[in-house]
Amino acid sequence: MGLFDRLFKGKDKGPPKAEKRTLLNLRVGDFVTYDLADYEVTGKIHYNDSGYTWDAYQLTASGRKLWLSTELDDEFEAGIYETVRIPGLEPGAAQIEYDGRTYHLEEQGQARTSGEGSSRNVHGKTVSYYDYTDESGEYFLSVEVWGGDMEVSHGQEVEEYEFTILAGS
Repeated sequence: MGLFDRLFKGKDKGPPKAEKRTLLNLRVGDFVTYDLADYEVTGKIHYNDSGYTWDAYQLTASGRKLWLSTELDDEFEAGIYETVRIPGLEPGAAQIEYDGRTYHLEEQGQARTSGEGSSRNVHGKTVSYYDYTDESGEYFLSVEVWGGDMEVSHGQEVEEYEFTILAGS
């Protein structure tokens, strides 16, 4: 063994091993195919409500923006959401009428957030959230209050097999 072999032994381990992407570990810059469209992950928000955590990924394609919400509680859950407008909405109302359905308040709370990519502007902020479900349990409304700004999103449950993931890094 020569001098250079001894100096550099074990330091060249080759390229880093790629981490297999799932809906629970997407990164900004990754790409996902959903419903026959290709989206780039342009933002990520990590929510923490007293140890209960979940993530929302902003998916962007051709001017359309969706939010993919994922959590691992007792089991894996995912939903795809699109921003909507509901005039006169009062956050925390017991029920909301939207698009011919009645939604009932299921959960509410406050979470600390960390943001990446296009969502880095919410890093370190606190959001009040209100989650609503329709009677079938298939459709959802998510209401988030960021300071004085309110965002409302309409969504539905999705399954991991509906997505194809291409790591961007």
